[in-house]
Amino acid sequence: MKKLIIIVASLLCGSLVYAQDLATVTETYNNGITANEAGNMEMALQSFKEALVMAEALGEEGAEIVTNCKSSIPVLMFALAKKAVNETEYDKAVAGLRETIETATKYGVDNIADDAAVLIPQVLMQKANGFFNDKDYAAAAAAYKEVLAEDAANGMASLRLGAALKATGDKEGAVAAFQAAIENGQDKAGTKQIVNLYQQEAAAALKAKKYDDAIAAALESAKYDAENAKAFQIAGTAASNGGKTKQAIEYFEKYLELAPTAKNSGDILFSIGVSYQQLKDNDKAKEYYQKAVADPSKINPNNLKNAQAMIAAIK
Repeated sequence: MKKLIIIVASLLCGSLVYAQDLATVTETYNNGITANEAGNMEMALQSFKEALVMAEALGEEGAEIVTNCKSSIPVLMFALAKKAVNETEYDKAVAGLRETIETATKYGVDNIADDAAVLIPQVLMQKANGFFNDKDYAAAAAAYKEVLAEDAANGMASLRLGAALKATGDKEGAVAAFQAAIENGQDKAGTKQIVNLYQQEAAAALKAKKYDDAIAAALESAKYDAENAKAFQIAGTAASNGGKTKQAIEYFEKYLELAPTAKNSGDILFSIGVSYQQLKDNDKAKEYYQKAVADPSKINPNNLKNAQAMIAAIK
């Protein structure tokens, strides 16, 4: 931006009042440039806004100043909005960016309008992440929803929203958010979150002796990851403790299929043997007891002793 100089000849070809008006407009515009060069963007913006109104009133003679102001005002507004971001005044920044878009569009400065529009969801994401890092999960969830209102396909925002909602206890909302993340480029991370959510729910239900709930949650986890051995272990344990012997065998066998070298494989084989014995199928029971004792390092000592005793007892 360059300062403007009033041509003295204008005094000769127009009225003294007009020349004074032009001088005032030019001075106001030049004050804006001076303020901007000094780093006072707020004062510069105010000067350009005042100069614009006055220059428009001059018609053709003020056209150059009008053009300069219209190109400068959106740039300054954008710079002030970015300054607010750096100062973590996110709400002020977003309001400034929205005003920048409106003004830049009005004045035909499309590149500034586009840049400001791109920045809004980024600023909202920073705001949301701040709440999340401070463990204010309710505020974080609200802020991530703001991001998604601007950019519905933001998979990372959906992923973070799910985590925030999970932390507030909103399981259904969390699952919906994780599913949205899966649909928008966060397939692996979103799936993992859902699997973990249901698996944790299953483990908690098992601990609380809510065996049917544990089975349901474990199987829901497995829907999202068919290779999730842990889910079938929980389901097998819940089924066994809940008296659902045939289901226990099914789930434990699935666990061993997925994790044949698991450190607790001997204990699981022992549990299957117990289940078959409860069903009065002694041949299958003995078969699994024998498998259980085949590697003593993968079965706890008590189960090892009991399995050996049952092998000897079953004829």
